[in-house]
Amino acid sequence: MNLSERLEPVLAAARGASTQVDSEGRFPIEAVTALRDSGLLGLTLPTDIGGLGAGPVELVDVLRRLSAECGSTAMVYLMHISATMATAAASPSGRPDLLKRLAGGELLATLALSEAGSRSHFWAPTSQGETTDDGILLTVRKSWVTSAGYADLYVVSTRTPGASQEQCDLYVVPADADGVQVTGAWRGLGLRGNASAPMTFGLTVSAGDRLGDAGTGLDLMLQAVLPWFNLGNAAVSVGLARAALDAATRHVTGAKLEHLGDTLAALPTIRAALAKAALELAATTAYVDAAAVSVATPDETTMLQVLGVKAVANDAALHVTDAAMRMCGGAAFSAHLQIDRYFRDARAGHVMAPTADVLYDFYGKALTGQPLF
Repeated sequence: MNLSERLEPVLAAARGASTQVDSEGRFPIEAVTALRDSGLLGLTLPTDIGGLGAGPVELVDVLRRLSAECGSTAMVYLMHISATMATAAASPSGRPDLLKRLAGGELLATLALSEAGSRSHFWAPTSQGETTDDGILLTVRKSWVTSAGYADLYVVSTRTPGASQEQCDLYVVPADADGVQVTGAWRGLGLRGNASAPMTFGLTVSAGDRLGDAGTGLDLMLQAVLPWFNLGNAAVSVGLARAALDAATRHVTGAKLEHLGDTLAALPTIRAALAKAALELAATTAYVDAAAVSVATPDETTMLQVLGVKAVANDAALHVTDAAMRMCGGAAFSAHLQIDRYFRDARAGHVMAPTADVLYDFYGKALTGQPLF
């Protein structure tokens, strides 16, 4: 079965529920179930453990197509892949079967990194683990956890016991462990179905639940999470922008000004706006594709591409979806074109950690030879 054959039932499920997921703010359970059945939860894991052995280029393709149907489903999937790749990079010694369970679709994973105390600086948790006779006590409050209450596995960050601010650890925590709790509801401007709610983790874990050695959490976030997340987030932005632009194109070529006997596309201002949006999206898509190749075959430019790709795509999605709204006027302001959904969903990427503004600053630091942190 090729990738498109696996993806088609997922796209159909996402498409069929997308309006309801958005209007009701409910988790896209139909599409997530289809993802489990498709094998795509193991897209980027090796074939020898049951994964599909695909890489960044394939992930971009899947996310671009999936986000055009349902942004919430795409974000749930991206968080799963990001958590999975962190786990694959430093598999916890106490859970030898974990990667096979992730590859087989048994487990939906997600990241639990952001805390109110450090805001969008996800790399700097303010909570700190405490070493006890039984293991490491986590007393962690997370502010934004995608798939909160629906994921089977959480990758949770906390500062290393007894260490400085710069050292942190990542632990895998099963959803059914005592002390895991969703503490609020999610109602966002966009991505209304991704269940990005606050959570608390108050439990004791073991060193066998930790990803990698003590104090290596920051390196894992930068080397194993950031490339996949930034690239995937950029793909989601491009997919949302493409869906909005396609919807706008259909509308302006079909909607008539009956008193003039012409469509909206007969207006030079509409054509110019459509052209500008299409060109920005084409340039951004090419950059995202190039970044995917760079992440797949890293070289000295890869980190710059990782830092730039999310920010550029997030901004392009803002511009293109805004242009689609303006071109279609009142028809887009109502819900029947669904452009309003793409417009709202596209705003999430820009403020999602690491925010576009932070990434531009990092990119500037990298260009001028300054340390990122």
